[in-house]
Amino acid sequence: MMRARFGSTARGLATLGVAGLAVYRLALRSRQLRWGATDDEVAAALPGDDLLGGADLTATRAITVDRRPDDVWPWIAQLGQGRGGLYSYDFLENLVGCDMHSADRVVAEWQDVAVGGKLRLHPEVALDVVVVDPGQALVVRGGVPMGDTPPPYDFTWAFVVRERPDGTTRLLVRERYLYTRWWSGLLVEPVEIVSFVMSQKMLRGIRQRAEQG
Repeated sequence: MMRARFGSTARGLATLGVAGLAVYRLALRSRQLRWGATDDEVAAALPGDDLLGGADLTATRAITVDRRPDDVWPWIAQLGQGRGGLYSYDFLENLVGCDMHSADRVVAEWQDVAVGGKLRLHPEVALDVVVVDPGQALVVRGGVPMGDTPPPYDFTWAFVVRERPDGTTRLLVRERYLYTRWWSGLLVEPVEIVSFVMSQKMLRGIRQRAEQG
């Protein structure tokens, strides 16, 4: 009797899990992949898009900052571990040893971002800076290795600053993944949910700092 009940409960939980995944993919997934972005922004070509032709997964997120681009860009330029941080949930990042400390001020020494440099996510993990258009765009590329195994995807992360006619700024962040293994999506899809949580906090963090500054 107890075994039968256990089996019934397990089947019920499995069904619930499958249903939850289906709801996420049909309703929530598309929303989190374009949080804050307009239809035009999602469809627009952004710096760095040409680096990964035929990306398997793209996320475009955006926020309006009540300041001009010159007040927003310095926070973008100093992104990275050992610099200005990522303006997100530092305590969560530090649980995995990132040693991340988000700055609350613009630091002149951290404004020297250039192609060929690094944007660190962790003391031992960094993405390559591949595009810099000062005041307008920063694009980094790479991935997080799995121990000694290279990441099963290629990845670009673009930060784009656009001025609006009313003097405010649209800040767009785009992630693009190109899978290099058949199972890449099984890793990237769950990670992308975490990325959404961290990214929306980062966008809010940059907005708060730029507007207060």
